[in-house]
Amino acid sequence: MRPVAARVTAILAALIAAAGVTGCATGASATGHPVAGRPVAGQGSADVRGVADVRARGDVRALRDVYAPYFAIGAAVQPQTLDSHREILTSHMSSITAENHMKLHMLRPSAGTVDYSGADRIVAFATEHAMRVRGHTLLWHEAAPDWFFRDATGAPATPEAVRERLRQHVTELVGRYRGRVYAWDVVNEAVSDSPAQRLRQTQWLDVLGPDYIADVFRWAHDADPDALLFYNDYSMVDPAKRDRTIALLGDLLADGVPVHGVGMQGHWTLRWPSVREIDRSIRAFADLGLRVEITELDISFYDWSDQTTRFDRFTPEMDQALAARYGEIFEVFRRHADAIDAVTFWGAADDVSWLNYIPVRDRPNYPLLFDRAHQPKAAFFAVTRF
Repeated sequence: MRPVAARVTAILAALIAAAGVTGCATGASATGHPVAGRPVAGQGSADVRGVADVRARGDVRALRDVYAPYFAIGAAVQPQTLDSHREILTSHMSSITAENHMKLHMLRPSAGTVDYSGADRIVAFATEHAMRVRGHTLLWHEAAPDWFFRDATGAPATPEAVRERLRQHVTELVGRYRGRVYAWDVVNEAVSDSPAQRLRQTQWLDVLGPDYIADVFRWAHDADPDALLFYNDYSMVDPAKRDRTIALLGDLLADGVPVHGVGMQGHWTLRWPSVREIDRSIRAFADLGLRVEITELDISFYDWSDQTTRFDRFTPEMDQALAARYGEIFEVFRRHADAIDAVTFWGAADDVSWLNYIPVRDRPNYPLLFDRAHQPKAAFFAVTRF
């Protein structure tokens, strides 16, 4: 075991023992984040203990500047966080991703209703501050409104009607931001978690068949030939799911489908996955000739199956554990700078994170580099000092 990995394990074991819990099953990361994050209470002043003196000296380097020789640094945003988290975004990020406001259910909540206001605001903010924009996401089974699969009478729509609606949606959305969104997560989480099947069983698959994936990539490319098109998914560090994803992408590439890259969601924990599997996954996707982006990075103190609330405040020991974990992960990222184009955090600071309410409602989590007061944590310095 590498020294930094051993340090993470030792600190976490001490934290769990102190909380009076024996063991914590390692689980897969979450399947998604369907609604906007919101602040919760629960973080103590120890959040930045040990780095306050560094901040006082002004020794806080911009993330985007530190990583300019390696890859772009970004964060997921919502329209409200453009204001509430403006300082972090404009000081540290070179790109932003719409966490929710480019998803189908947000743009088209009902038949005949289209709302681009949130997406437009995000793109305008990026333009104003010379940032790049990642579009997220053109198709996701969790963001498929029921009306999309119904006709005017409420009966199931024909596959032809659903396909045409989807084509129009993709063409309009990508075309609207042509030249202003550099990359799109085209299809999100389509690979099954079950080893018994390659594709996840969804309404898209049931109604349109497996060709829907290739269709969406082709429509997106037609709407903006210069945009980079990504397949995005979670748990692709799991060897079995990684192999299924590679098989899918290999078939798409063999058929001439315009897939340019892979978005590896980084919804990880202090113990999962191993840095070895992160390393292997990046190399495996790069070996396909695809670009790699870490698209949704946050580090939870809880495994996905853990329903406890034992980490109810952020302690100095937790600060150290998170710093060690981020340090070892970014070491892997830097080693693969030739393959990785960008790393995007799934949020800017701990106060607005989907992990504060999923899978346990109103349970504080501490997954990002900046605390609830928007101050850098020890993890920030772990990734900016190497």
